[in-house]
Amino acid sequence: MQQFNLEVEGMTCADCGEHVADALRGVEGVETVRMGDWTEGLASVATERGVDPEALAAAVADAGYTAHVETVRSSSSTVSPDDGAEADYDLVVVGGGSAAFAAALKASELGRRAVIINDGPGAGGLPVGGTCVNVGCVPSKALIRAAEAHHTAANHPFDGITSESEVTDFGAVTDQVQALVDDLQQKKYLDVVAKDPNVTIREGRARLVGERVVEVGGETVTGRRILLATGARSFVPDIPGLEETGYLTNEELYRLDEQPEHLIVLGGGYIALENAQAFARLGSEVTVLQRSGQILSREDEDVAEALTGYLREEGLTVHTNTDVQAAGRANGTVQIEVKIDGTPQTITGTDVLVATGLRANTDALGLDALGIDTHGRGFLAVDDTLQTAVPSVYGAGDVIGDPAFVYTAAREGQLAAKNALEGTAHDRRAMPLPWVIFTDPQVAGVGVGEREAAEQGVEVDVATLPLDQVPRAVAARDTRGFIKLLRERDSHQLVGARIVAPEGSELLMELSVAIQQGLTVEDLTDLLHPYLTMSEGVKLAALGFDRDVSTLSCCAT
Repeated sequence: MQQFNLEVEGMTCADCGEHVADALRGVEGVETVRMGDWTEGLASVATERGVDPEALAAAVADAGYTAHVETVRSSSSTVSPDDGAEADYDLVVVGGGSAAFAAALKASELGRRAVIINDGPGAGGLPVGGTCVNVGCVPSKALIRAAEAHHTAANHPFDGITSESEVTDFGAVTDQVQALVDDLQQKKYLDVVAKDPNVTIREGRARLVGERVVEVGGETVTGRRILLATGARSFVPDIPGLEETGYLTNEELYRLDEQPEHLIVLGGGYIALENAQAFARLGSEVTVLQRSGQILSREDEDVAEALTGYLREEGLTVHTNTDVQAAGRANGTVQIEVKIDGTPQTITGTDVLVATGLRANTDALGLDALGIDTHGRGFLAVDDTLQTAVPSVYGAGDVIGDPAFVYTAAREGQLAAKNALEGTAHDRRAMPLPWVIFTDPQVAGVGVGEREAAEQGVEVDVATLPLDQVPRAVAARDTRGFIKLLRERDSHQLVGARIVAPEGSELLMELSVAIQQGLTVEDLTDLLHPYLTMSEGVKLAALGFDRDVSTLSCCAT
């Protein structure tokens, strides 16, 4: 096994790291690429077939950066799937969320034995099910739907129909949310494992004490392979006075008995915005403080501007270019001292929600002693096959960083188990990644956006279709948003899409499959799309590359 370490100069953002990784993967012979934090400019490459280090440097140079390459080792550092055959388990999984369960169940499917070690709420962690079912996807989407029902009743666009809604018991709303959490945790996690004789659950805080040894509860458990799937928690910025003032994260938000009168939201990403809109619709005054120049800082400007406008129309206050200086309490209120566009202001509210990103749960895992690297906010460093620097240890899910979605975590868990136990090298990045922000209108995407295409040097054509050109949206009297498609200029292949639309996420999978299969926009226009469906908007957007859709007759496309 050959390994090379690279020091890369010229990276200015996380996307730069992806560009460098893609360039290195394109070098003949390269099998795995591991990127560190882009601010440190570090990367490593491993291969069993031999690689010319000058080819690595040249590939990075072609991508627009400079690399200094060092050969670290040339030896046999891989492990056979049969190594450690006398261990207690074939796979020891540390963590209890979707990645952990997916890995353990995949191990069982492969005829192997797995143990899930989860520290649980008694040790400061989360119950079985991890973030999604306990404090993430499930409770947030349930609350969003409750807020939507309340909002729509009093804000529909249809003449001759009068309706209204009132939140009479906020605690009953959150109680129903928690009942759903408890039900799904039992049915989709505990009951599933209880029926599988090859999977065991053990509660306790785990620490690696060897390449195949985990200590838990004063005892040691051995495994042929170890998977770290410990997830992530809210990153709390170091703001003077914030700890003393008190704050909420997603771990407390969905258990509130009383509705916040004025919720101040720190952050402008998907967790911040989904909850900001839901609480505003339920009756809270909401102020969003976003550090960068736009909400959804990584997204295209038109996407961020559109959503900002819709949120403000609903009464949310959205500030960008903010720099929070301090937090405190006075006269029973929360006081946030902030500079907005450089001007000092004081934002007064009753509660603060911190939604400024994630920090990996890698504390006290014993990684340093084994030489397992982390980067950024403690995220576990893995290569494209999900293997760490220690060949018998893998990582999956939120603990390895973006993308922090439950479905990517589950897929990573399955791939990690298969790679670890069968010696395969399945690439976690092999599929196009569809994603959704569950605001209303929703924001959804797959493939590259305009910003990413420009950063990657991909020449694209862009077609943007406003929803007032989609008959379904017109009939529903809700034309907020647009469908934007991106095609590669020479081949006309679809390479990306961005959607801002009510239930826009339901359009994503057609576009995902189109990108995966290398379809052109002409292929999309040739497909039959039922009239008066939102999916017809995909066809109309595809037509928009070469035609003025506003001049077309209904059904004449």
